Amino acid sequence: MRGNPQDFMKVGIIHFMAFPKVMGGEGPILDTLRELCEDDYFQVVEVTQIKDPALRKQAAALAKSEGVTLAFGAQPILLMGKLNLNSADEAARQKAVEAVKGAIAQAYELNASGVAVLSGPDPVNGEREKGRGLLVQSLRELSAFSKSKGDKPVVLETFDRKPFGKNCLIGPTTEAVRVAEVVCKDFPSFGLMLDLSHLPLLDETPRAALTTAKPFLRHIHIGNCVMRDPKHPAYGDNHPMFGTIGGENDVDELVEFLRVLLDIGYIGEHKRNVVSFELKPYGDQTSDDVIENGKETLEAAWRKL
Repeated sequence: MRGNPQDFMKVGIIHFMAFPKVMGGEGPILDTLRELCEDDYFQVVEVTQIKDPALRKQAAALAKSEGVTLAFGAQPILLMGKLNLNSADEAARQKAVEAVKGAIAQAYELNASGVAVLSGPDPVNGEREKGRGLLVQSLRELSAFSKSKGDKPVVLETFDRKPFGKNCLIGPTTEAVRVAEVVCKDFPSFGLMLDLSHLPLLDETPRAALTTAKPFLRHIHIGNCVMRDPKHPAYGDNHPMFGTIGGENDVDELVEFLRVLLDIGYIGEHKRNVVSFELKPYGDQTSDDVIENGKETLEAAWRKL
């Protein structure tokens, strides 16, 4: 492929996955964020909650000074808090909604481009239709809250339904599109995020998933997963490095994924849509190891396109 990946997309990275110690909103947030913002390879850095208001101001100033766009991931807030946007218990659903409203408020403080969420667990009673309706209700409330503060979109990320993974309601891309069709009637900026790491766990191919989601596709993650070795430390939806033994994604899989993104027009010359690495260190791996692994894999895939 001619040119660099950055000529066809905004290359991003998820701060709280590359540096897991900051996932809870504390830890060496500013130092690690600076490392990514000062790396010319990245144009986008995805952050999550930063509990200290003063530190949020510093983070926003750092990103602005380096010309980097921040995006906000509320997924850790929901997952770590065991919060459920499609809970049949109204008090529990509202608790999740209020937590994400707090995330949206932080996103505005950080001048982030938008806020990503995920659905709650797949209902054990099989009442998926009811769950989708409750999820739509939550997403509409969150989109209205964000619209009241400005123009930042809420984006829903699709996850697996595997018992050894996140086991979320959404879930299959076709069902995600059904949700998006309803929410977008009143909030057209709402959209979907798809992740290469999740497609094997969803038993979906890049072409089927991406072409189905195309009208609502707002954000992309790329990474890996392990689903055939229960003894692996990254078993399930845990984002090990590309090429991990026992993993599902490496250069060839990324080539296929990027080719479909080109075909549907999500990436292309002078396009500014985001493709972010979601990679996490395991064992004696360092954050630098996973960052370099991402860069090397993307460069190798780009040469093969």
